[in-house]
Amino acid sequence: MNPLKFQKQLLLAVLSSLTSFCLVSCGEKELTFSKDIAPIVYKNCTPCHQPNGGAPFNLISYTDVAKRAKTIAFVTRTGYMPPWPADRLYTHFLNERLLSESEIELIQKWATTGKSAGDTNQLKPMLSYKRQSVLGPPDLVIDVPPVTIENNNTDRFYLIKIPYQIKQAQYVKSVEFVAGQPSIVHHANGHLLLYDQLTNPFAGKRIIETNDSHFLAQFNRLELLNANGTKPERIHSAFNYLPGSFGVKYPNGIGGFILSPNGTFIANDIHYGPSKKALIDSSKLYVYFADKKPERPTFEIMLGTNGVAPIVPPLQIAPNAISKHITELTIYNDISVLTINPHMHLIGQQFKAYALKPNGDTVRLIKIPQWQFRWQYFYTFTKPVKIPKGSIIRVEAVFDNTIKNPNNPFNPPQLIGERNDHGGASMRTTDEMLQFILTYMPYQKGDELIDLGGK
Repeated sequence: MNPLKFQKQLLLAVLSSLTSFCLVSCGEKELTFSKDIAPIVYKNCTPCHQPNGGAPFNLISYTDVAKRAKTIAFVTRTGYMPPWPADRLYTHFLNERLLSESEIELIQKWATTGKSAGDTNQLKPMLSYKRQSVLGPPDLVIDVPPVTIENNNTDRFYLIKIPYQIKQAQYVKSVEFVAGQPSIVHHANGHLLLYDQLTNPFAGKRIIETNDSHFLAQFNRLELLNANGTKPERIHSAFNYLPGSFGVKYPNGIGGFILSPNGTFIANDIHYGPSKKALIDSSKLYVYFADKKPERPTFEIMLGTNGVAPIVPPLQIAPNAISKHITELTIYNDISVLTINPHMHLIGQQFKAYALKPNGDTVRLIKIPQWQFRWQYFYTFTKPVKIPKGSIIRVEAVFDNTIKNPNNPFNPPQLIGERNDHGGASMRTTDEMLQFILTYMPYQKGDELIDLGGK
């Protein structure tokens, strides 16, 4: 080869390498935790990954995240985290836990290029919130009486009276149950009793175990009536909680109720899963006030277990069987659906719900291709979904009671299904459920245009 030609090619190669190096090393800014990664983590991870959160470890400080950078890069790249069981190609909801491609790429690059901390003083404003509420700071915090959990690895069920007093009546838009021990609080459903001015809401017993052999006598000791013996006004389904769920708050004027100066919330059949450690659960209620009286009251429909529509075939899954079950209900008035909540236990595999309109069209509600017991949400639509009268709401679910199911609580498999010995209540974690709850309001023209994420 001609020496001059060789030198020219060598020079061009060197210049090309230098140019590429400069584009990578000089043109790209340095990625830092404080500026680039923390906003992603605090929005999508920290709500669960913090003290008393539903996740097993914290993701708050730079050190928390840096020491797990490789794992975080892997679970975000594969889509395993953040958890969002619903199929995004079927329907969309508010607050979907989804990372963009650019956010995933930022995490990958930061995890493999030095994991720079940056200016950690920038982190303080982002960490100014307290644990477990995506709804913002509450207007009122009510302590739930603490419950002592024994280390006997047994499901426990309680009815808890949660009294309060405030100076004057307030309109309420939302109440959020904040679990003190999310790892064992399986569910909590509650209603509200509004007392008159002469009734002391703090009188009576606070906690009773629902499977106590003397339940009726214990129940009467709660003293839930007004002082004159009359029944107080009751607000049904004032709050609900499931593992992985967060509170729901609609725009002003939709939903909500009035909170009297004297009253008590009642946690019905609050379920604590098995625990190998002795614990004390100190849960709370976060109450959010409204600026005005609710104009559009909301209601609930529950299909399946404990609901108005039966399960076909009955929910009893034989050992070593995979079975499909349905529940369906005809709607006799136009409704606007706001929020839906699918619920199953450990051997649930797939869940799908939709409405069949009288003209044969389908209204998609939700599809969960791979059920995840630990992540059960109250899914709120971006805009109300109209279901016209005469439509059939249909739920289809698959259960896997075989040894191949890693979530099967029994080895070898045993008969699993609903319990009917307590009127459908006190379902243990190892029992099974198929439930679908819809929160709705009677339809009005223009409901499809309401932004449910607005104020």
